Amino acid sequence: GYVPTAESKPAMFAPPAADPAGPSAPPASMFDSMPGYEGTVSGGGGYLPPPMPTFPVPQPEPQPQTPSWNIPSITEDTAREAFVLFTSSKCCYSSAPAKDGVITAMEAFNTYRYRLETFVESRSTEWSYEPYNGQAVDAYVQPPPGPWDTPATPPSFFMDGKTVVKVPYTSSVKVNEVLGLPRLCGNGKLCWVCNGSGFRHGGDRCHHCNGRGRENCSHCHGQGSSLCSMCHGKQQLLVYINLTVKWTNNSNDYVVEQSSGLQVDNFSKVSGKEVYRDSQYMVYPVLGFPDPSVVQASQQFVNDHQSRFSQTSRILQQRQTIELIPVTKVNYSWKGKSHVYFVYGNEFKVNADNYPATCCCTVM
Repeated sequence: GYVPTAESKPAMFAPPAADPAGPSAPPASMFDSMPGYEGTVSGGGGYLPPPMPTFPVPQPEPQPQTPSWNIPSITEDTAREAFVLFTSSKCCYSSAPAKDGVITAMEAFNTYRYRLETFVESRSTEWSYEPYNGQAVDAYVQPPPGPWDTPATPPSFFMDGKTVVKVPYTSSVKVNEVLGLPRLCGNGKLCWVCNGSGFRHGGDRCHHCNGRGRENCSHCHGQGSSLCSMCHGKQQLLVYINLTVKWTNNSNDYVVEQSSGLQVDNFSKVSGKEVYRDSQYMVYPVLGFPDPSVVQASQQFVNDHQSRFSQTSRILQQRQTIELIPVTKVNYSWKGKSHVYFVYGNEFKVNADNYPATCCCTVM
């Protein structure tokens, strides 16, 4: 007949291994149902929709006509100085074309950048716990303030931030006989140095495990049992609701296409001359601006931000700005050939994709 080997015996006869760390969180039944916080769980949930605004949304006001701004073209000296500075910052660029090249033409392609910023506050709640050491207990003294009624002050407008607030009147003490009882541990694991034999090659006793053949359990340090990691052996937990408040500045840019040939993504690295600024609780799209594509971008961004952020967060402030970014296309000749570079932004940043005198150098 068939005789089961040691390997084929069913595993169900082996005692279940104890989890030396114990449970990682209290059972859900330990958390009360608090008025206004019924959906709160341990580990946190999604963001809470804000209440409807209690004050009426302001009506649009006619905006003053924006003058047609322009930035005068930069001088040849400024264009050359910016070019020389640019080449000197590149280890593989010879400065000869920048110093000796002859500027043949300069053309201004000033462009507008519209930016909309929406500064929002979002809130989420979760049940939290800590070992009870005599902290204040205030649950049921009175109803807790609602998630959006608990005061929290933003760092300042348009600056990201986060704070965690213990919600008043939600703290209570929970006793559970399971918590705090010493949890039995295993005997550790096989010593990796002697592979469980207790001896090294040559018959010497293994110093790593002192000849035991097993390492101490990291949870109980060889004591055979460990304290509950949640209550540190106190058998009492303080449970309460934590409210996480986040402030986020959401920003979108639109740069007017210009025909200079300079790629739009270059503009993210520079600033321009601010020609328009409007900051209030809710802005209205720009009206009457000389460039119609800026007006269109403003309408699209304002609609998009209000529909995107008002569902899950509270809009605290919006700001829209228009900058005029100077762009100058410089044509120059060097060694009988024509070349181009761009000087752009208040910083006089240079873009020269096809610089005619580069070398491959190796930094040792």
